[in-house]
Amino acid sequence: MSQSEHVLKTAGEVEGSDGLRMDADRAEEIVDALNTDLAATYVLYHQLRKHHWNVEGAEFRDLHLFLGDAAENAEAFADELAERVQALGGVPHASGATLEAESPVEPEDENVYDIRTSLENDLEMYGDIIETLREHVELFDNLGDPTTAEIIRENIVTVEEDAHHIEHYLEGDTLVTADAME
Repeated sequence: MSQSEHVLKTAGEVEGSDGLRMDADRAEEIVDALNTDLAATYVLYHQLRKHHWNVEGAEFRDLHLFLGDAAENAEAFADELAERVQALGGVPHASGATLEAESPVEPEDENVYDIRTSLENDLEMYGDIIETLREHVELFDNLGDPTTAEIIRENIVTVEEDAHHIEHYLEGDTLVTADAME
């Protein structure tokens, strides 16, 4: 860190936005929810990347590409969430420790699992995130913030599509294991 330090905004404080006509109290409630979504999305992003890097087996190529695309989708969504937090006068969660601590979803541990187990873990995380996003759309509508609600609505489509793709990969006739090939 540099010799001189000048904090422009303190994490956890929300100013609101005169330009967006959003008072600090309402903005704080919205920012808290968005930072929760941001933290969950980054935990999902890192887990998807882990699986993208470690996938093996007969369906390696398709799964490797899908998981890379899904991780990119999560990263793009996280960027939109962070930018909205900033626009509302808040400070987006950014450090790895804060993102993991504030996330409502638990990341998988460091071990590498078979792809079926990995995808089941991803699908569970997606489901938890989808439920939270739906709750937050309702919250944002109730707080009179249709813009933030619309940002979530637009992105939940992609989140649900990626979750649905995982459901297809987990069907009974996919993800051939080494035992099945013997």
